[in-house]
Amino acid sequence: MVYLPPAFTEKRPEVLLDHIERYDFGLLVTHGAAGLVASHIPFLIERDGEQLHLHGHLARPNPQVGDLALGGEVLAIFHGPHAYISPSWYTTGPSVPTWNYADVHAYGTVQMVEDAEWLRRFLVRLSERHEARNPVAWRMQDLPAAYVENMLKGIIGLDIAVTRLEGKYKLSQNRPATDRLGVIAALEAQRDPESQAVARLMLDREPV
Repeated sequence: MVYLPPAFTEKRPEVLLDHIERYDFGLLVTHGAAGLVASHIPFLIERDGEQLHLHGHLARPNPQVGDLALGGEVLAIFHGPHAYISPSWYTTGPSVPTWNYADVHAYGTVQMVEDAEWLRRFLVRLSERHEARNPVAWRMQDLPAAYVENMLKGIIGLDIAVTRLEGKYKLSQNRPATDRLGVIAALEAQRDPESQAVARLMLDREPV
């Protein structure tokens, strides 16, 4: 579990799901005989009625596959934007530096999938999702069938049935409004996309 002070807790399902969709390159964490193991992999959200699923895949030689075969709870972490916060941006004090960020943790149980057709459909959906931003989209369907079949033998699919979601949006909610506005202005003045993304998240939560 993650430390969740009430001020920083995000519970709205639509916000949590949008976060996972937007920051879908997650960190899959398991615990097995060798201790904690983590893999960075892209996920797709799927729904089966009210049940939320996360679909992904691993290379068969990945030692995490053995941990998953043992069952137990798994954790997928989806990191959003983050930024350093200087106390010089506050109108009140004294204070110290901190960090603002947005993360979502998804807990669940996993079923490993070896069915070639399931894997093929998953990879087509995954590539189509990310190729959509390109002027000319690459298509998995254009690959030679024998090549695809051979590649599919090297991976295993993951179907995670999500049991709970935890959202932590630490965005200076515990500071006075004047401090928050000072942080937003300072972040907007930064040139890096992360700082500007955090500023937008903070603005979205300010009273109109």
